[in-house]
This record gives sequence, structure tokens and C-alpha cells, in this order.
Amino acid sequence: MSTLNQEIEKHIKKLVNPLKDSDELLEVLKLKLTKKELKLLKSWAEEIPQKEIQESLHLDEERYAELSTKLIKKLNQEKIKQAMCI
Repeated sequence: MSTLNQEIEKHIKKLVNPLKDSDELLEVLKLKLTKKELKLLKSWAEEIPQKEIQESLHLDEERYAELSTKLIKKLNQEKIKQAMCI
């Protein structure tokens, strides 16, 4: 089972500094992401199968793909990366 930090590191293209500890990171993510994006990221960290995630978030495949893409783009924005790092 991966942690939220490990999941974020998987999706960020270039990370210069280490991420904040889990509690601080979660607070930053709550401010920067939508509730659905945060739930999606947590589900990925918990390695929940895609079908279960789609059901729990009430998403069809197209909307799931859009949300995933939007989330990864947000995680790679410089302002958000700076907020997540030490």
C-alpha cells in the first residue's frame, strides 16, 4: 500500500525538494484540490481499483479520465508543487 506522498511523487514530473509530512501535505491538498480530486488521489494511494473509484465518485470512464488528467496537471503546477514541498 503506497502512501499519499508516494502517490504524489509518482505523478509529479520534476520534484526539487522533498514533500512535507503527511499531515501538512493533506492540509495543502485540501486547499488546492477539489474534493473529488482529493478523493481520487487518496483512492490511488490506497490502490483501490478504477471501477470502485468510479462507482464511489459517480464517474463514467470519460469523466474519470478527465478528472485524472486535471489532477495530474494540478500536481505539476509550480505554485502547488512549492506549497507541497518543504
